[in-house]
Amino acid sequence: MIASESPPDLEPAVQAGDDPREFAYILSAVHHAAMSGERMPARPRSVIDDSWQRLRRAGLDPDTDCVVERTLEFDELEERRRESGLVGVVDELARGLDALIADGDNILVIADARGHVLWRSGSSKVLTRADHLGFIEGADWAEYSVGTNAIGTALMSGRPVQVFSAEHFVRSHHSWTCSGAPIKDPRTGAVLGVVDVSGPAATIHPTTLALVHAVARLAESELREQHRRRLDSLRAVAAPILARSPGPALAVDVDGWVAAVDTVSPRSRLILPRGVGPGRTFVSALGECDVEALPGGWLVRVTDAADASLTRVGVRTVTGASGDRRVEITVDGASGGWTHQCSPRHGDILTYLARHRSGVTAAQMSTHLFGVDDRTVTVRAEMSRLRKHFGGLLMAGPYRFADGVEVRIAD
Repeated sequence: MIASESPPDLEPAVQAGDDPREFAYILSAVHHAAMSGERMPARPRSVIDDSWQRLRRAGLDPDTDCVVERTLEFDELEERRRESGLVGVVDELARGLDALIADGDNILVIADARGHVLWRSGSSKVLTRADHLGFIEGADWAEYSVGTNAIGTALMSGRPVQVFSAEHFVRSHHSWTCSGAPIKDPRTGAVLGVVDVSGPAATIHPTTLALVHAVARLAESELREQHRRRLDSLRAVAAPILARSPGPALAVDVDGWVAAVDTVSPRSRLILPRGVGPGRTFVSALGECDVEALPGGWLVRVTDAADASLTRVGVRTVTGASGDRRVEITVDGASGGWTHQCSPRHGDILTYLARHRSGVTAAQMSTHLFGVDDRTVTVRAEMSRLRKHFGGLLMAGPYRFADGVEVRIAD
């Protein structure tokens, strides 16, 4: 509430040894004075004051119930989860903060970069309390939707934030406390989302913010390690292909991060054209290039007047030593090829797409896989995994093999 001695980037709402009840009483008076235009008995912390000023300028009513009017539909929520960049660290975050939610008083929430709640966990008691505030999966907890809170205010300020009692702009939230820290993409520094621990105001503790912040940093370290492992895997596949490449070439992941180069000036990332796929395309800083799919990325060959290479995909069923049947995918391009054995489910999907080159909808794929047309969420999740592995060989809207890819099925 009043200026803290803690570092400005990690400022708990209540200091060790302070009486939370006394702080809550003073904060209530500060909030009342600030909202009514009267002289405040004390100054709110700068991160809180900045938030209140933003929200007053935006015209948000502190006396509104702030019921979240729209939550994401289930399909949209699943899509946001997959695209958030946080799927790989959800378990890491839960393990790191388990001690804070084990007693049943606090709720763990992971939100995306726009403030939508993607995941939450906690006891049924605290989840029920959160339900009454609309603090549910799919809900929008950005500042301009629900006022000052650790999720929205952490996103606006770009720093870890603890919000206690009447520091919340909206009065209906004054019985809560929350601590949130942004999670950043270690490759770019862009904010991916926020991890938050919330509970009744009486559960406030000055060390909670530090722990939430530390766990967010651990999650970023795990994201960095996952990225390194993906590039290592891509590099292992690409190395022999690059060795046979007739000219300058790079192996990059689906986002353009460079795994390996051959006779090209070193760089960390290549900006790929939107919607890049196999074939001839113009790449900034390199010029005309031939693009071929690799597992989890692309082979980009700098070219001049040669015809764009044709990518050939072979789909065949193989029987293992134990009698299990799997689908083997062979991809051949001008610079070499690679083989991947799929799970039965993915093999079934790829075989079906190979037999329906014009494309199929999610509902059609659902009918093929499950006998009903309403398992589209599962279909989209499976297709998302396949497209990340096979890059631009697979397209969406409808799902199909990309144009210019020759597909053959070996019976």
